[in-house]
Amino acid sequence: MPYRTEGTTIDAPVRVMLVTSRETGRWVIPKGNPPSGITLHSAAALEAKEEAGVLGLVCPTPLGTYRYRKKRPNGASLMFDVEVFPLAVSAELSSWKEQSQRERRWFSLAEAAEAVDEEDLRDLIRSFGPSEFKAATQRIGILAAVAEKSKVKSMFAWFQRLLPKTGNFFELFEAHAVTVAAGAEALSRLVQDGNRDHVLEVIEREHDADEIIREMLRTVRETFLTPFDRGAITSLIGSMDDAIDEMQAAVQAIDLYEVAKFEREMQDMVAIIVDASRLVVEAMPLLRDVGRNAKRLHELTERLVRMESHADEIHRDGLKRAFKELGPVDALNFSVQREVYKHLERIVDAFEDVANEIDGIVIDHA
Repeated sequence: MPYRTEGTTIDAPVRVMLVTSRETGRWVIPKGNPPSGITLHSAAALEAKEEAGVLGLVCPTPLGTYRYRKKRPNGASLMFDVEVFPLAVSAELSSWKEQSQRERRWFSLAEAAEAVDEEDLRDLIRSFGPSEFKAATQRIGILAAVAEKSKVKSMFAWFQRLLPKTGNFFELFEAHAVTVAAGAEALSRLVQDGNRDHVLEVIEREHDADEIIREMLRTVRETFLTPFDRGAITSLIGSMDDAIDEMQAAVQAIDLYEVAKFEREMQDMVAIIVDASRLVVEAMPLLRDVGRNAKRLHELTERLVRMESHADEIHRDGLKRAFKELGPVDALNFSVQREVYKHLERIVDAFEDVANEIDGIVIDHA
């Protein structure tokens, strides 16, 4: 499922690309039978390139599956199971293999869900974006809710003015999440084109994140009423900061050792990092109303944990392959690759820590 985010704000809309099928002209996602010898997500990226003319990193952890019925040339009508992999589009080709056979178009998530025929695919598309952002950010405060129900607004007005300010915690969470996502996107561009400007991008985003976390710690120290336990606030933003810190460590290692070639497993781990950062961006606004959004928060954290487990497998496979290929003949290059893998693993581990912190808040407040 090729996607792009239009803008860098916390509520930036997400769009997905659909293509028309060759037989019926209906809107579908790029898909096909995987060739032998390559992984499913690599096959999905190949289909996206051939059918939609888009390039980018594809997350190895599937978003989900759906079923559809296809009529074969021999007249048989068979059900097929399709695994859907998110692909963060970094480039659109001006010409591609099936250009003359299909139409491609960007859709909003709502439009794409309506355009496809398969109900399960509709649900996957809808689940991809921050659908509850608007409702979450328009939540009224608990005092306002009590006042509304009890019809004593004037009495509560003076009481609210006497209370200390509760700080801009949610805005800081959201700003930090956007900064982490921007760092992840810069890291993805680095492993795709090797341009060292992306190293500076990540370092600048890490400095931005440092400013935000300093403001958060100051706000925690100076605020009487906080939306969550102070320890939960600092642990959550601390785990987010660990992710961007490790991104900086990764690009600095890449720059120091002049890494020019990025193995398939490295690219797969970075694709997981990009998708994990997207999930964190979606989760932060939902914390404004944990009770209402507990179900969606749990879905997001469950996916983050699955992605971390998948990244561990990719990390092991990458190290094993590097050892077999380089260990006996090029120990120095093996050590460099091991260093890069180490930082990539730590980034994904930090996202799992974010998921655990969010789960703790849900347990305490939902």
